[in-house]
Amino acid sequence: MTPSKPMRADALRNRTRILAAAEEVFAERGASASTEEVAARAGVAIGTVFRHFPTKRDLLAAIMKELRESLIVKAESLIAAGDEETAFFDYFTFLVERAAKVGTVVSLLAEEGTSIEPGEQVMALTQTFGSLLDAAQDAGAVRPEVRLDEVMALLTATTHGALAAAWSDDLRHRTVTLLLNALRTR
Repeated sequence: MTPSKPMRADALRNRTRILAAAEEVFAERGASASTEEVAARAGVAIGTVFRHFPTKRDLLAAIMKELRESLIVKAESLIAAGDEETAFFDYFTFLVERAAKVGTVVSLLAEEGTSIEPGEQVMALTQTFGSLLDAAQDAGAVRPEVRLDEVMALLTATTHGALAAAWSDDLRHRTVTLLLNALRTR
């Protein structure tokens, strides 16, 4: 098996624009969204969309792959920035917001028989999240008795609740604020 040929720069730009547009279109229009709408939003021809993603399911799966990658990149950037007092809280908030943003994609994949549990995506980052928690506790920002398994349970419940109950932006923000305030040192 030969390795795949690297993507040309213009093809990579198109793929990135298609994925960003698809996430927006599916979030706005739900199951009724079409690949034609995605192409128009991305500023590419429909053939370009199909060259990268032959089926709607391929497009949805690629959005989920991008989500996983963005979660890792965000964690790495927060760790590299070295702000132990806020990185943990910023990452928790980021995870809930990203989960809410791709909720329609998760639902559409489930309709097509591909179940994606948001908790699985989050739990894959347990070690990284543990590092952020340890650093926040060392900096005195998070109460010392808070355990990683508790944080992961709260995070999983929050992301699942935001998706399953289609929380409004306001409810999601207030809920995350309450949870994070409960974890802060007094």
